[in-house]
Amino acid sequence: MTELLLVALKVSVGVLILAIGLGATFADLLYIWRRPALLLRSLLAMYVLVPLAAVLLVSVLPMSQATKAGLLVLAVSAGAPLLPRKLGAFGSDAYVFSLVVLSSLLAIVLVPAWVALAARHFEVATQLEPSIVAAIIAKSFLLPLMAGLVLRKLFPAFGEAWADRLLALAGIVLGVSALVLLATHWQVFVGMLNLGMLSLLLLLLAALAIGHGLGGPSADDRTALAVSCATRHVGLAVLVASAFPGPKTTVMIAAYIVASAVVSIPYLKWRRAVSARLANAP
Repeated sequence: MTELLLVALKVSVGVLILAIGLGATFADLLYIWRRPALLLRSLLAMYVLVPLAAVLLVSVLPMSQATKAGLLVLAVSAGAPLLPRKLGAFGSDAYVFSLVVLSSLLAIVLVPAWVALAARHFEVATQLEPSIVAAIIAKSFLLPLMAGLVLRKLFPAFGEAWADRLLALAGIVLGVSALVLLATHWQVFVGMLNLGMLSLLLLLLAALAIGHGLGGPSADDRTALAVSCATRHVGLAVLVASAFPGPKTTVMIAAYIVASAVVSIPYLKWRRAVSARLANAP
């Protein structure tokens, strides 16, 4: 059952990435590269400060090995294919798309490096081969993305019609799979409700604050970077979690999907209220 749910999680993320490609253009790829200051702030927030926040939490809070492994997995799994679904009302599509593409490319190199460096600090054992991780990430994320871009180029009407539908459908499958995974392993989840969930919520809140602080003067970019820091790459996290024995790390990833909604939804409501207030200001 668990293996089937993991397959559903991976497939739903693949469909999400395909849908992102369907809703974008090749020109959008270069958006963030034309803004070097935003590029540097985004990389600093997603790939340096958020993992360091996880390291700090592990140093301060007494955690089980499973919780440490789960935080390690989520901390290094930068990238946010769910962002277009969350940020559709903020007019930051090109930034979000280019950020997703960039994070997927960088993950091929940085995820194995982060796992190797951080595993000792988190006191967890893993046997991830960087070359294997790189190959799987490339096939799992870059291929659906390029397929979506090519389909959009060849059949623009199809892309316009199906991008949002596929995003919605994949998002539902992702959420349902996570809830079923939690229900299937409810005893593991109950055991994590104390420090496990607290550390997870603290990491997400810290990620929101980091992204919001480094987002720059544009309100939309600030919101997009904040949510991108708190929205970890679920498909990538499942891939990394498969290197750890037992279901506990994977269950924590499923718990993250729920916790992410708990943290992100109030933030997005606040940002929408701020945007509406600014739009109505004289």
